[in-house]
Amino acid sequence: MRRLPQATLGGGCFWCLEAVYHRVDGVVDVIAGYAGGTTPNPTYEEVCTGKTGHAEVVRIIYEPGKISYKNLLDVFWRCHDPTSVNRQGDDRGHQYRSIILYQNNVQRQAAERSKKTAAKAFSSPIVTEIVPLKEFYPAEDHHQDYFRKNPEAPYCAFVIRPKLGKLGLER
Repeated sequence: MRRLPQATLGGGCFWCLEAVYHRVDGVVDVIAGYAGGTTPNPTYEEVCTGKTGHAEVVRIIYEPGKISYKNLLDVFWRCHDPTSVNRQGDDRGHQYRSIILYQNNVQRQAAERSKKTAAKAFSSPIVTEIVPLKEFYPAEDHHQDYFRKNPEAPYCAFVIRPKLGKLGLER
């Protein structure tokens, strides 16, 4: 069986990005996790201290015949505020930073081009980090598919559902 390509992105709470990308055609799976830091196998509690250096991210597994890496990045720029430093809405901290973690030079170049193009749509500078992916650590089981499993939870009702509506991804 052929291995499908992956993208690793962070733009605030991983529950939000996971809910968004689960609804994008061509996305096969989305896994919430941590990346961009130095602590091996971090826990959610450790990441929240800000001492691990990790961001909350999602690993997106996608079908390249149905969606491109570029199109995944186009969704990324629309689904969070890439001009906000270490914050998305009321979620604050280094773990909520905007970050693209590339796996190869092709992804790096695509991310840099995409960032330049996206910058035209914002009045403030984009602060998104573009860095190599060293390691991805899946988040704990209770963070996986959070919106699908907890659609009536307050965070889902007041943060995720309106975001999906704004993006035209309600189902």
